[in-house]
Amino acid sequence: MDFSNVLTDSFTIFLLAVLLLSTLTLSLYYGLVYLRVGLNKDTRTPLPDAVPDNAWPSVSVVIVAHNESEFLKESLPYLLEQEYPDYEVVVVDYTSQDDTPFVLRVCAENYPHLKPVNFPEDVNMFRGKKYPLSIGIKSATKDVILLTEPDCIPRSFDWIRHMMCGYMHGASIVMGYSLLKENNTLLNAFERYDNMMFSASYIGMAMMGNPYTATGRNLSYRRDFFFNKGGFISHYTIPDGADDLFVNQNANKANATVVLRDDAYVEADARATFAQWHLDRLHRYGTRRYYGFKDKCMLLIYPVSQILFWVSLLLLVFNSLFPWQLLLCWLVLKMGWQIVTCSVLAKRLKVKKVQYFSPIFELYFLFANTILHLLTLRKKNIRWR
Repeated sequence: MDFSNVLTDSFTIFLLAVLLLSTLTLSLYYGLVYLRVGLNKDTRTPLPDAVPDNAWPSVSVVIVAHNESEFLKESLPYLLEQEYPDYEVVVVDYTSQDDTPFVLRVCAENYPHLKPVNFPEDVNMFRGKKYPLSIGIKSATKDVILLTEPDCIPRSFDWIRHMMCGYMHGASIVMGYSLLKENNTLLNAFERYDNMMFSASYIGMAMMGNPYTATGRNLSYRRDFFFNKGGFISHYTIPDGADDLFVNQNANKANATVVLRDDAYVEADARATFAQWHLDRLHRYGTRRYYGFKDKCMLLIYPVSQILFWVSLLLLVFNSLFPWQLLLCWLVLKMGWQIVTCSVLAKRLKVKKVQYFSPIFELYFLFANTILHLLTLRKKNIRWR
């Protein structure tokens, strides 16, 4: 191996420095975020058995539905049979043309704590989900709002209890986790990996004291906190971000917490087509340009480090500036650490198989997310549903 040009060629030294810095940044990210989430035991949050009966807050589970009858038939029994002393389920049926009104009417006859709110006509001038969700929250009568979606099924009949445990230390926002159902398709593998990485990012950052977003599939906040902060008023004209922007603007280290235990998880159906999944990702990424400067910078660290890693590595290889054998060892070590940390994370978040292909998925999403960011800059209004 010839190292004679390494100490004399400034371009080679520069590329090696970039490669070293980007590798260290990615390795630290894997450790500080993936391992932090993967090894978390959630010992700070009390278990339901340790909470006195008179300490449980009253809860309104709020859902917005639009042509969701098939999902509601499956999910409502799990929501209406929760083991919790004082709660209601508020379902906003917004202009559904399927059997959603019938499903809600039948369930309401058997479950008095189900509260349907019907909108037969579209009066939502802002197009997004915020208007019907605001109506659902205003219609709620309990102290705490717990958000989920029609296609989400709690993994336990103690789901509400476990999520409410997050309030026992004075929090105003409690963030949960939603996993995706598994099937044997390549699209499903991409979806589950993407959901795992997104979840690891917001959960890990919240654990580090910077809660910047959450998922409306499993999110809770105190009702008076929501109204004291002005609800969605500051970003009502932005179609997306009912959960995203509210958390980004109002959550902080002192008032937000994460509940990360199996009985607090919800499970959602993965999208059946790439187009549906792509639309979901457009909704998720469409609001990031409205984040604060600090959060924008934080979210750039990981993708920029990825780009610098691969560009510097490939330039060193294709220009024969450094022995390829050492660069191969470098790449293997980086990927090995990535797979180890992703495996720990996947076990904690109940995601199977995809962790072993994380380096390949990482490359795909490096390009896909770059294109997605460019698309969200052009699309001003993405219709909900």
